[in-house]
Amino acid sequence: MSTFADLAAAAYCPRKLYYRRRDDEFEIPETVRAKRRLAFRYPDLADPDSDLASEPIAVTPTQYRANLGCLREHDAWELLAEPDRTEVLLEGKDARGIAHKVDDSVPTVSLVSAGEPPEEGVWAPQSVRAVAAAKALAWELGESVERAYVEYPTYGRVRTVELTTRKKARYREALARASSIDGPPSRIENDAKCDACEYRSRCGTKTRSLRSLL
Repeated sequence: MSTFADLAAAAYCPRKLYYRRRDDEFEIPETVRAKRRLAFRYPDLADPDSDLASEPIAVTPTQYRANLGCLREHDAWELLAEPDRTEVLLEGKDARGIAHKVDDSVPTVSLVSAGEPPEEGVWAPQSVRAVAAAKALAWELGESVERAYVEYPTYGRVRTVELTTRKKARYREALARASSIDGPPSRIENDAKCDACEYRSRCGTKTRSLRSLL
């Protein structure tokens, strides 16, 4: 059974998922863990006396407090600040993985990202992962889950992922990609995705020169 992380990787680059499965050596760096831990400390971080300068935030302390102030007005604040369950292993019909926060009263999940949010919405692989988590929670509880959330705690922001027909279709596409991998898939054409990939050196992807783009 695929994991939520598998599906996110399949949506981003199936070849990356192939290497991750083959090498079985993926570990979350401590820097990423430290950034994610911010998501479990919002009330403390919002305290005017908190020392935000020592925290791994990506904006100024003033901006961060302003963002947390907006977050307090968010419909999902209770889930974000005081979730019913944290670091929950969800076993769905098609995928399994960790949901960082779960609200059981109004079934909802939230996933925490250590990265930067896009201008609007969430990044496509994160959307697939959020849908996977929501559907796994729905399978576990036996009731519908209509939305999920993705948190960007280094920015003090959260985005909503509605389980629309289009997003569920992308989730099914990622499932199909992940289940069909039995050898190295073709390299993707979008070189920009390769820059930060940990498997770039062994993948054989070459970054085009400026001259080749002229």
